[in-house]
Amino acid sequence: MSGLQLLWFILIAVLFSGFFFLEGFDFGVGMAVQSLTHNENEKDQIVATIGPVWDGNEVWLITAGGALFASYPFWYATLFSGYYLILFTILAGLIIRGVSFEFRKSVPTNQKQLWNWTLSIGSLIVPFFFGVMFISMIQGMPIDAHGDMSATFSDYINLFSIVGGVAVTLLSYLHGLNYIALKTTGPIRDRAKNYAKFLYGILYLGLVAFAVLMYFKTDFFELHFATTLGLLILIVVLTVVANVAVMRDAEITTFIASGTTFVALVALIFTGMFPRVMISSISSKYDLLITNSSSSPYTLKIMSYTAIAFLPLVLAYIAWTYYIFRKRVKHEPVLETK
Repeated sequence: MSGLQLLWFILIAVLFSGFFFLEGFDFGVGMAVQSLTHNENEKDQIVATIGPVWDGNEVWLITAGGALFASYPFWYATLFSGYYLILFTILAGLIIRGVSFEFRKSVPTNQKQLWNWTLSIGSLIVPFFFGVMFISMIQGMPIDAHGDMSATFSDYINLFSIVGGVAVTLLSYLHGLNYIALKTTGPIRDRAKNYAKFLYGILYLGLVAFAVLMYFKTDFFELHFATTLGLLILIVVLTVVANVAVMRDAEITTFIASGTTFVALVALIFTGMFPRVMISSISSKYDLLITNSSSSPYTLKIMSYTAIAFLPLVLAYIAWTYYIFRKRVKHEPVLETK
């Protein structure tokens, strides 16, 4: 395994980590539009918290997909062909979510309800099916010697993948609630904290179920016992930190802890798969490995130079965007009509 192959395996993990950290709270805010708010003013208030950044956050996913295509074309081919329907569902969720932002701004108030629902539904679909995809992937899929996947419904949708989908959805929702508490004023801020305090209790149960199923359904503990156990402990610790922080109204700490939980989860998946990129349930000799799935050394070298040149600029632009829109979105009270 070359250093460049390992570098791009790590960089793809970093890109997915950035996507879930940043876009995760976008999904949570989207779900909260229908579940947290009491009136249209509150819906507008929380949507305004992500209005300037949601589309920029999705660039992390596009970049991750592009990097995967360029650096690991065989991984990309097997993943995207084998998970075609799930990825199509994710794309549909992203589309209806994206158009909802635009249409709900353009229609009269009495017609916003439809687009509020599509925003919430799209925001739920995407993290759930990402969870299903990644968790079914680490269980192993029926991949043959040619890298072709011939999966059935139960390979995609099973107890472990559903628990994974629910866990990613719940993490996104909590991350969104923590972001709302950090970025708003008024009743919606207090309500977001109260919802989070309740849901962290449910998340603990989900983490226990996830850890137990990972032990029985994957080979992570067998192959990478120390890192798997360490990262699971880290996920629990970060959850406790976020829970304690929300109890103490430490909003920045809560938000950082919930976002870092996603980073630890992505690290758990990628370190558990290493040195594989796709796991075959037919035979381990059909696993796609880092060494046999990557592009040529020349391609990886050119990509590395490009990343070194442009990545600092992209990160600086993202930091500048969040700095410009750092202020809280104020609560606009509903005027009572006589």
